[in-house]
Amino acid sequence: MPGVALVSPILYVSNMIVVGDERNLAYIIGLPEKAELGAPWKILSGSSLPGEGKAIIDRNVAEKSGVTLGDKVEILGEDFELVGLSEETSSLVNSIAFISMDNFAELRSGYDTVSFLLVKVDDGESPAVIAARIEAQVRDITVQTTRAFAAQERQVVKDMSTDLITIMNLIGFLIGLAVMALTVYTATLSRRREYGVLKALGARNGHLYRAVLTQALLSVAFGFAIGLAITIILSAVIPRLGLSMVLEVSLASLLKVGSLSLVIAGIAAILPIRQIAGLDPAMVFRGK
Repeated sequence: MPGVALVSPILYVSNMIVVGDERNLAYIIGLPEKAELGAPWKILSGSSLPGEGKAIIDRNVAEKSGVTLGDKVEILGEDFELVGLSEETSSLVNSIAFISMDNFAELRSGYDTVSFLLVKVDDGESPAVIAARIEAQVRDITVQTTRAFAAQERQVVKDMSTDLITIMNLIGFLIGLAVMALTVYTATLSRRREYGVLKALGARNGHLYRAVLTQALLSVAFGFAIGLAITIILSAVIPRLGLSMVLEVSLASLLKVGSLSLVIAGIAAILPIRQIAGLDPAMVFRGK
């Protein structure tokens, strides 16, 4: 078909990687010989393609199971020699393992079809246009771009496991905002005597308001910078700890956290402003 540069079939099923008593849920991918698409995209060590009777699994799963290159792992009820360790192929709930398509078909009772056809388009072609063209001309198939397919898979994972994590994350975020608001509020009230002195020296309420808001925003900005630095450090450290987790700092998350923090800090600083505006300078010099 015009616009299609390359097509590669794969077989797919969810199953277990078994090593002794250790069992790890995984997407099992059956790759054709010399597959140009669908192979592991990042190899830590060993082969990048599984041969007959060979397997490639994620390095986190290998470390957790205590296996290295040359050891045996059980996939689809059959033992495979571990010939490659991949990276970025595991999550909190599962991982990806690769075996040959012939082994896959044999173990699954002679697969007479394929699970997915991976399509690479020609340079300069639109994946969305090619996807629509294929779907219009080939019967009984569903065609998705990489972006659409990834969004669908993310939703599946979210439905399976991440709702609880999202709720916990939201609760932690709200607690952080509450602590920040209380800190700004109490810090503002604790300086009432100082603001009273400023009023006695002739400062207007507008000057006091600007001083209060500036201090609040500077405090939030300083705390935000420290939090961001810690997060960036953790995003670099966590992958080295062998955890099936990736911490990513996105521009959208920075904007969301930063904007909400500024709004909450501003509100927390504004609340005691009326008390400051009504201060009687004489009260300061009476020691009250």
